[in-house]
Amino acid sequence: MKSLQHYLQFSDLDAAAYAHLFERAALIKAKFKKYEKYQPLIDRTLAMIFEKASTRTRVSFEAGMYQMGGSVVHLTTEGSQLGRSEPIEDSARVISRMVDLVMIRTFEQTKIEAFAAHSRVPVINGLTNEFHPCQILADIFTFIEHRGSIKGKTVAWVGDGNNMANTWLQAAEILDFNVHISTPSGYEIDAVVANLKSSKHYKVFTDPMEACKGADLVTTDVWTSMGFEAENEARKKAFADWCVDSDMMAAAKADALFMHCLPAHRGEEVSADVIDGPQSVVWDEAENRMHAQKALMEYLLLGTTQAN
Repeated sequence: MKSLQHYLQFSDLDAAAYAHLFERAALIKAKFKKYEKYQPLIDRTLAMIFEKASTRTRVSFEAGMYQMGGSVVHLTTEGSQLGRSEPIEDSARVISRMVDLVMIRTFEQTKIEAFAAHSRVPVINGLTNEFHPCQILADIFTFIEHRGSIKGKTVAWVGDGNNMANTWLQAAEILDFNVHISTPSGYEIDAVVANLKSSKHYKVFTDPMEACKGADLVTTDVWTSMGFEAENEARKKAFADWCVDSDMMAAAKADALFMHCLPAHRGEEVSADVIDGPQSVVWDEAENRMHAQKALMEYLLLGTTQAN
């Protein structure tokens, strides 16, 4: 039986595990495209717990689990006792006795860590304020599909020093690529929160155009993430020069890709001609959430001994 492994941040797995996941994601996606049934998770149940609203996370996990032969239980904090009248530790003890896998999309990383510490089954971070490992897993898989190995490549992050930026930085350390970070003043990354071992794999730029120079991938996110809506107007002013437009893409390599985790606001963090243009792979990226997460769920439950 596989030993218990959680996936709470990108650094929970090593390079060898990611090589396995990317290989499995490609195989699982190929089966999906050929309408080949592949159900290694029959009789397994995934509990999905949402404190933050979701489109891609819910659809990708729910559809993915059903396609793998499993079943899904959907919980929200409004419709359950989680974190309300019952301590999160007790909810973890109970829920993990009834299901095989738990995905949580919540606010503070400490919540998911507390749940995992008292869970008998693997826990997956579907998003927290600090990290978004499933999204970066899908993003890197998408890059590999289009351009091959990401090792030694340069990713330009333009925008908020948020959970996505933190996770890109962790990924760069593990998979040996470089990140150019450009954020407005006051919205910088925090290397302590990102839990980085060194500054070897990233550079900080005050000018987003400089950050994009020579990049193999340019990526961004909304200026105001969930939970920070009260700051929306202030952020719009602060981030005005951090819109990824055709000039920024022109500064990157000629074959650079553009990614965005979605939902996107055209005319704010990205111009319409970029996100809807030929360098954009955002729709592949969105679909690949499902394929990458199917590989992840298979790995957490079955290890590397699954069938082909």
